[in-house]
Amino acid sequence: MSEANAITVDVVSDVVCPWCFIGQKRLDKAVAAAGDVEVHIRWRPFQLDPTIPPQGKDRRDYMLAKFGGDERIREIHARIEPLGEAEGISFAFDAIKVAPNTLDAHRLIRWAGAAGEDVQNRLVRRLFQLNFEEGVNIGDHTVLIEAAREAGMDSSVVETLLPSDADVEAVRTEIATASRMGITGVPCFLLEGKYAVMGAQDADTLADAIRQVAAAKARGELEKAD
Repeated sequence: MSEANAITVDVVSDVVCPWCFIGQKRLDKAVAAAGDVEVHIRWRPFQLDPTIPPQGKDRRDYMLAKFGGDERIREIHARIEPLGEAEGISFAFDAIKVAPNTLDAHRLIRWAGAAGEDVQNRLVRRLFQLNFEEGVNIGDHTVLIEAAREAGMDSSVVETLLPSDADVEAVRTEIATASRMGITGVPCFLLEGKYAVMGAQDADTLADAIRQVAAAKARGELEKAD
């Protein structure tokens, strides 16, 4: 396919955001529905709560403090679960015991991007699955190392890098940049670095946006932003 018929979608998301998991599934459908548009996906970091300590917090206590009661939490989960089911997601909220800090997960996603678009996509999908469908603590380095291996990364390199400060500031800077751009909630889909689609929009809406931006690019009506 020609470069003129290819666009980049930067997905600003957090791997503990259920709407981001739903958004990932819908984006997959949108890419498939976008016809002959070649879509390159890059995952960008966002933290719903950067104040969570590195070891994480008890998720039930965290949710109670955030939402005020079991009934409210059940209402939130009950609203999300059928939407997930429609996208092939089996949310297992009760299985999640730890609310993790996702900084290390985002560092890993960044390194996966350097290994290739397909590697990064596999890793992000696996992290969503681990957290939401298997209730695994994705703040745990052992979990992250295994996820990296499954995605096709060099797990020995990851094992060396994770305990260090490698790319900590780079990820934090990228999150700060998203905030300066006005991104206060996720997912946010940035098409060609210029057009933003906010929230877990349905696949048809995303596909339409992809086609429109690709057409504008093909007509030479936009310059790609870095």
